[in-house]
Amino acid sequence: MTFDGSHIWVPYGNNSIAKLRASDGKILGNFTVGNSPMMAAFDGANVYVTNTGDGTVSKLRASDGKVLDTFTVGSRPFGIAFDGANMWVANDNDGTVSKLRASDGKVLGTFTVRTVPYGVAFDGTNIWVSGFTNAVELRASDGATLAVVYTVGSAGIAFDGPNIWAGKYDENVVGKL
Repeated sequence: MTFDGSHIWVPYGNNSIAKLRASDGKILGNFTVGNSPMMAAFDGANVYVTNTGDGTVSKLRASDGKVLDTFTVGSRPFGIAFDGANMWVANDNDGTVSKLRASDGKVLGTFTVRTVPYGVAFDGTNIWVSGFTNAVELRASDGATLAVVYTVGSAGIAFDGPNIWAGKYDENVVGKL
């Protein structure tokens, strides 16, 4: 799910994403994307959706939901985050993270991480990737691993301004890294 400033975009398991008006939740449209859409991110103009069933990311124009392109990434793309120029996609079946240039979808790199990657967050400088047993910090410029935090065991991850937060999988616990 992602917010574009006015609308909430919610991926469905039926190969589509719904656009809802944030003020009242009214569904404004359903748009067909790839197989088994999971997560979404917004870049200021477009919405990107990970499609776990076919290893792709769909790019939709936020104003009208038109699919602009589809990009191939790793196996079972799950989480996605925007760093101001690029989309970062966690590919949980192959233990990698793909860096896509948002303007044209070109894969700028695929980086192996020491976790089963699910969630992705950008902290203004670096990329954080969460998995079942740990979280990994990657340098946004080149995907190099900067840190591995083994105590997290998370599937979800978020940045609130000064802090990275991760939720422990199956334990109903959220903590600051």
